[in-house]
Amino acid sequence: MKKTLIAFISIVSGLLLAGGAAFADTKLSAADAAALLKKTDATTAFTSSDFSAKYSIVQDKPGQGTSVLNAVMYRRDKASSYTILITGPAKKDKGKGYVQFDSNIWYYDPADKQFTFTSAKEKFQGSNANNSDFTPQHFSRDYKIASATRVTLGKLSCVLFELNAAPGADVAYQTVKLWVTEDDGLIRKREDYSYSGQLLRTTAIPSYQKDKKYGYSVPNSMLIVDNLRGKKINNKMQYEQTQITITDVTFAKQSDAVYTKKYVEMQSSK
Repeated sequence: MKKTLIAFISIVSGLLLAGGAAFADTKLSAADAAALLKKTDATTAFTSSDFSAKYSIVQDKPGQGTSVLNAVMYRRDKASSYTILITGPAKKDKGKGYVQFDSNIWYYDPADKQFTFTSAKEKFQGSNANNSDFTPQHFSRDYKIASATRVTLGKLSCVLFELNAAPGADVAYQTVKLWVTEDDGLIRKREDYSYSGQLLRTTAIPSYQKDKKYGYSVPNSMLIVDNLRGKKINNKMQYEQTQITITDVTFAKQSDAVYTKKYVEMQSSK
């Protein structure tokens, strides 16, 4: 598992480190930038069908090793609903779950057989991912575009957005930088910043899998680096990071019962 994570990190290290070299024609018009950001939002939402997939979540804590979570996710984006069921591999994690409906997110722990309220900003099972990383994004709604510049990111032709939180928006990060491939609107890299301008997280998404029927693009894997949580090893700072791999993607319709507390409870007892 450790070797797999290291191999993946080596593949995306160029994306994580690259800032992007600007093209000669660098700036997008306000209208073109707004249109592309809305297109980017649309690439993260699957509104024509339900969505389900298996997730492998591998967290690497420097000096402590790796931990693994396996989960199954069901999403109904047109209703802003989702269910996540943790399937293992550790016995202590199996049966935990999340369900979102009516704009509320509930976390279920089979140990005490109770649901507790959580939020999109919370860390997912103590990893470097937030709950919101598993759901559609709303950059064009929650942020204002400070700048939009054509750049290269490795071999990719991208637009680098600098976004500031819109007044009153309920967001986890005050400022976000997005590297988006201009031809398809897909997010390739993301940096999240605090109000003071401190870099908090870096995310790289090197490749996507595309569904032929609906045309949706789903990340194959993503790597999230927590730029605050880490440890100095051999005089070199190493940060915590989480690799998320998505497999067995389907867009088949699910029963309405899947998006309920009762379903999560029933699945946790199996």
